[in-house]
Amino acid sequence: MKVKRLIALDVMRGLTIALMIMVNTPGSWTYVYPPLLHAKWHGCTPTDLVFPFFLFIVGVSMWFSFKKFEQGITKNSLYKVLKRFFIMFLLGVFLNAFPNFDFENLRYLGVLQRIAIAYLLGALLCLQFNYKQLLFIFAGILIGYWGLLFFGSTDSPYELTSNLVLKVDVLFFGEKHLYNGFGIPFDPEGLLSSIPSVATLLLGYFSGRLIELSGDTKVTIKSLVQIGAIIVFIGFTWGFLFPINKALWTSSYVLYSGGLAMVFLGFLLWIIDLKGFKKWATPFIHFGTNPLAIYMFSGIYVSFIIYFINILNSKGVLVSGYDYLFTDVFVPIAGNMNGSLLFAVFHIIIFWAITYFLYRKKIFIKI
Repeated sequence: MKVKRLIALDVMRGLTIALMIMVNTPGSWTYVYPPLLHAKWHGCTPTDLVFPFFLFIVGVSMWFSFKKFEQGITKNSLYKVLKRFFIMFLLGVFLNAFPNFDFENLRYLGVLQRIAIAYLLGALLCLQFNYKQLLFIFAGILIGYWGLLFFGSTDSPYELTSNLVLKVDVLFFGEKHLYNGFGIPFDPEGLLSSIPSVATLLLGYFSGRLIELSGDTKVTIKSLVQIGAIIVFIGFTWGFLFPINKALWTSSYVLYSGGLAMVFLGFLLWIIDLKGFKKWATPFIHFGTNPLAIYMFSGIYVSFIIYFINILNSKGVLVSGYDYLFTDVFVPIAGNMNGSLLFAVFHIIIFWAITYFLYRKKIFIKI
C-alpha cells in the first residue's frame, strides 16, 4: 500500500485531537458524562484511549518518515530527533506555566512532555535496531516494567499511594512539581511510566511496517484487525494480574489500548480507503494537519479566558469568561449536563475553523 492512500491515518489523527479537546474542555467538570471522564484508577474508559491512540499514530507515521534516514543513529538523524524532542518538551512546560509562571510550583511533566519523551526514546530505538530486535525490546519493556512496579513496592504495588512511579517522581521532582488531580501529588505522565509509553509508540511503528509491506488494502485491514484483536485479548487477560491503568501506563494497558488502536485504524482503512466514504471525514483531515499546534493553542486559549477574561453573569457576579460561557450561554440552551457537552462541541467547531483556515492557506506548523 502506498503512503498516499493512508487518508485513514490523517483522519484518525484528527479524530484523536478533536476528542482530546472534547475531554479536556467540558463546560464544567461537575457535569460530564462518564465515558468522557478518565477511569478513577484501574480500568479504561473511551477517554483513556485518546492519548495512547495519538502515540500509536506517532509510531505509524515514524515508520514512513524515518525511511529517509540511514540505518543506525547518525549525526543528522540525532540532531533532528533531539530538536523535535526539546521543542515539544519545552512547549509542554510553557503550557503548564502559562499564565502565572509560578516556577516554585510548576509541574514539569504533562501530555506534550510525555509525547516528547516517547518520541525521543522510540526514535532512537527505531533508528538503531531492526524489526526483530525491536520486537524483543518491545517485549522487554512490557515485562521489565511489570517487574519494576511489582518489586518496586512492598505494599500494594499498583495502588495510588504506594506505587514506584510516584516514588520516582517525588525523588526527582518533589511533590510541589507534580499533578494534583488525584487528591495527592501524583503525575499520570510520570517519568518512569514514560518508559512503557514507548511500547505504545512501537506498536504504531510495527503497524506502519505492516501497512507498507502487505501491499494490499484488504490484506492490511484483515491483518490489523486480527492482530489487534489478539493483542487486546492478551492485554485484557494480563489485566487480571497487572491491572489496566492509564495513570501508571501499565503493560496490560499498552496492549489493550494499542490493540484497539490497530483495530480502529483497520476500520478506518476499510470505510475510507477501501469503501471510499471520505466526505464525512474531511473536518478531521483538517484537524490532523496541525495536530499539536491546535492542541497547544487550545490549552493557551482555555487558560486565557479563565485568567484574563472577566464578565458579569446574569446574577451580577463577576466570573471568568469560561464560566460565563457555560452558565449564561450553554446552560440556558441545554441544561447542565448537555450544556457542558455542548460547550465542548462548540470549542471543537471553533478550533476546527482555525485548522480549516490554516489548511486552506497551506500553513502547516510542525512541532
